[in-house]
Amino acid sequence: MTEQLQVKIDAWIDGENIPDKYAFCIPAEEGHVTLGENKSPSISWSGVPEGVESLVILCTDPGVPTDLELVNKEDLNIPIETSRFTFYHWVLVDIPKDIDRLDEGVESEGIQPGGKDTGKREYGIRGKNFYTNWFASDEKMRGDYGGYDGPCPPWNDNLIHEYIFTVYALDIASLNLGEQFSGPDVEQAMQGHILGQGSYVGTYTLNPTLR
Repeated sequence: MTEQLQVKIDAWIDGENIPDKYAFCIPAEEGHVTLGENKSPSISWSGVPEGVESLVILCTDPGVPTDLELVNKEDLNIPIETSRFTFYHWVLVDIPKDIDRLDEGVESEGIQPGGKDTGKREYGIRGKNFYTNWFASDEKMRGDYGGYDGPCPPWNDNLIHEYIFTVYALDIASLNLGEQFSGPDVEQAMQGHILGQGSYVGTYTLNPTLR
């Protein structure tokens, strides 16, 4: 039986709006949006069960439109019932079992074109978030995006997006994923090893009629 972890983010109340400080994109008077501070929030957890050998953090947005041709188009509002997929904003694995907190800014202090490095840190191993895929065809921005990169939902979306920060407690010290992996790889590798998990949620929208 999987035990419940208590996950806490200091910057907002669970289930409420994520402050712009932690977003990749923020509203702008011209061009709809501009780049934000993109700071990673502080996150802590407690209630880790016995037998845990490492932890994982995933931040996901399950509400990204499947049809990217709809995204950020003038005179078009994306309906709530549009088909959606899960976008990974933060992928961090092999967190040592004696760590119970990451401070604000540890996993992002801004936007880095081409992405922050993936790979080993003293507090875990960074995987690739889905901005890697998002910017794959953009010459100025493409690259492997490691660490945290925050919300940037379509400004024409009628859906208020939910960002789910989940901490998993595992019975193994390493997922043995190397240094080039993404969220789905982690989900698959964790199967059968999860002793506990807990989530903390924030919402965000760039649609001016919903803010």
